[in-house]
Amino acid sequence: MKYSGIGGQAVLEGVMMRNKDQYAVAVRKSDGDIVIKKDKCGSLTQKSAFFRAPFIRGVFNFIDSLTLGMSSLNFSSSFFAEEEDEKSKAKTEAQKKREDAIMNVITIIISVVLAVGIFLVGPWLIADRVLGSIINNKYLVVLIEGVMRVILFIAYIALIQLMPDIKRLFMYHGSEHKCINCIEHGMELTVENVRKSSRFHKRCGTSFLLIVMIISILVLMLVQFDSRWLRLLMRILLIPVIAGISYEFLRAAGTHDNPVMNFLSQPGLALQRLTTKEPEDDMIEVGIASVEAVFDWKGYLTENFNMHYEDAQAGEDADDAE
Repeated sequence: MKYSGIGGQAVLEGVMMRNKDQYAVAVRKSDGDIVIKKDKCGSLTQKSAFFRAPFIRGVFNFIDSLTLGMSSLNFSSSFFAEEEDEKSKAKTEAQKKREDAIMNVITIIISVVLAVGIFLVGPWLIADRVLGSIINNKYLVVLIEGVMRVILFIAYIALIQLMPDIKRLFMYHGSEHKCINCIEHGMELTVENVRKSSRFHKRCGTSFLLIVMIISILVLMLVQFDSRWLRLLMRILLIPVIAGISYEFLRAAGTHDNPVMNFLSQPGLALQRLTTKEPEDDMIEVGIASVEAVFDWKGYLTENFNMHYEDAQAGEDADDAE
């Protein structure tokens, strides 16, 4: 496997792919056509070398991914709204962009608050206030809290993947992974090759969330306080630290193919059995369209797998011209 540097996510009836400072969202419309939006990413990590420092870049990359992901989801969902009201039609493009940006921020804030409440505070209350009065071993209490958090997260994923719309979203998630795996394993990006590629990938955001939960157990075992509220506060304040460590692990796992990293990646890959599904061929076509909008896979195969294409250099020249 050769690291390509591209990544993405599933959106409503589509796939978003990102490569360096560019991204593309490909969406299959209800009439069967594929529409593609290509643009540059506004990345925090490009603004300062400090934001790209190890263990710090993970936090800002997570914020970038969250912001870009919400924007991509908004774009894909715009094709499936039942109808726009007249006011919306009359709005200028600038007004729509400002409103989309505001809605993205509001959605992210609400999502973070809910996630902290359900997956962080909830297990802490049960473990610290209930089990803490029964179990004298503080390390065991932290371990139980972490296990509860993981179980809650897996149960949540298992439930939502039963919903038809979420199932289709997870099928597009599988398409995204299979497209990346196809080229990173030296195969031409065709529907046939993508179909037989794996839907599991070590750089997946699902794996990142699971790694965060596991590393949080280890970190919180080392940070102990007598004050109950200080213990809760540290669980919130340490989120950037835990996210930074988790990002470095995921980055190492995604760029190194060795027995140790492959073994440590197994829990995240196992969880992807829930968050990815085998895509249909028309979903694979959408994934391929998204990749080709931002990534010269022929040039990549030529450079890394000694495969030659007459138009590979022409593609590179076109990218340089942009």
